[in-house]
Amino acid sequence: MPKFRPNVAALIVNRKGEILVCERINHKGSWQFPQGGVDKGETKLEALEREVCEEVGLSASDYKVIEHRDKYFYFYPARIRAKKKWDGQEQTYFLCKLKKRAKEVDLGKNNPEFCNFDWVKPENFEAEWLPDFKIEVYREVMHDFFDIKL
Repeated sequence: MPKFRPNVAALIVNRKGEILVCERINHKGSWQFPQGGVDKGETKLEALEREVCEEVGLSASDYKVIEHRDKYFYFYPARIRAKKKWDGQEQTYFLCKLKKRAKEVDLGKNNPEFCNFDWVKPENFEAEWLPDFKIEVYREVMHDFFDIKL
């Protein structure tokens, strides 16, 4: 039976209807949504708030959670799986609306995971920006939240 790490991801939407995407520092050209693991004793909402703050510098007061959906799964590639205690991740996605007076995105200085960020219309998100093992989840998420075929 596969073991999946609980994970949360944020679909942060600005007032123009664009979503926040971030380029991984260790995989240039690979863009994704802010995400991270749920720590022991944490709720998924608490994990979301912590991860968004750590990765993009936005606090819970900067956005409003509109909805969430769970049961998105992906397997790590074999080379990654060999180094971890999990076979992959079980994700819960949160759709978050950025508030009018929200702070600017700040990728941080201490152990940043991202080197760049951008705001894109959901229909302009490209599957080519993703590592192969995440493409199917992103297809499901983009369909479920934005009715877009990726």
